[in-house]
Amino acid sequence: MEYVGMLTQIRRNNTKSMLLLVMFPVIILGMVWVFIAILNWMGNSRYDEYGDTVSHFVDYNAVNATFVEVMPWVVGGVAIWFIIAYFYNVQMINSAVNAHPITRKDNPRIYNIVENLCISCNMPMPKVCVVDDPQLNAFASGINDKTYTVTLTQGIIDLLSDEELAGVIGHELTHIRNRDTRLLITSIVFVGIVSTVMSIVLQLLYNHFWFGTPSRSSDDDDDNNSNGLGIVVILVVGLICCFIAYIFTLLTRFAISRKREYMADAGGAELCGNPLALASALRKISANPGLDNVKRPDVAQLFICQPDEMQHGLLTFMDSLFSTHPPTEKRIAILEQF
Repeated sequence: MEYVGMLTQIRRNNTKSMLLLVMFPVIILGMVWVFIAILNWMGNSRYDEYGDTVSHFVDYNAVNATFVEVMPWVVGGVAIWFIIAYFYNVQMINSAVNAHPITRKDNPRIYNIVENLCISCNMPMPKVCVVDDPQLNAFASGINDKTYTVTLTQGIIDLLSDEELAGVIGHELTHIRNRDTRLLITSIVFVGIVSTVMSIVLQLLYNHFWFGTPSRSSDDDDDNNSNGLGIVVILVVGLICCFIAYIFTLLTRFAISRKREYMADAGGAELCGNPLALASALRKISANPGLDNVKRPDVAQLFICQPDEMQHGLLTFMDSLFSTHPPTEKRIAILEQF
């Protein structure tokens, strides 16, 4: 594996963060344009001499004009969503995993391990949080020195030795030092925007098919059926566009190299001074990875190991297909080579 220095990794992650900030809005706006174009194509027909439809066409001038009108609303909505999610990400993640902060008084063992590792690499002390979960997992989050956080489950605290915990915490501190957390949170925010819109469209389709549009009299049946069909078509087109955008956002996120996990493993092994301790910790975690109740594949990409009982579904399958985590067995094998 190619050796990459700390400064090089930080520079690469900063560059990727900027690319993500550009690519995700471009993808979203692109799908909005496609949505408008498809509706325009469906509404513009050419007829033969008998009045039958022979073809459809796109009025690009009308599409572009509509796109220009809605673009400020789309950009504004995405920007507001992104700003709120970006700067309140720690609170959102802690709420999703039910984490609570601890002090030295609450758990001097964990606090001292984190503090000693931070002193050894000359980095500011992050916040330390614990999740009351008997299984094993850990992750780092945050976008700056004020929000950087290392979170551990109670299970990992109880079942790992001090050396193994130092390796795990060193791994998470390396994520912070490499700016991996900032990069991943940027990805989580934008993927969350697209997946949320997709879920809303799916729910609207579900409600329409099950509850429909009530009519007041039989004379209105034809109009209601026509309107109902039009609504279904619009929702289906919107769902397809959202799904395409979701695929593109996952592909863009997949551009985040899996090497960042190997880099964090190497950094954790260097900080704790014992690669075998981190390898042992990963083996224990992978045998019983916790935080299953989170049910958030986007948040789960922060974890040191993927939970083994994530909720099954299309979005979960797509997230796992484009996972940014390499196999744990391979990570262990590399650590054991040192």
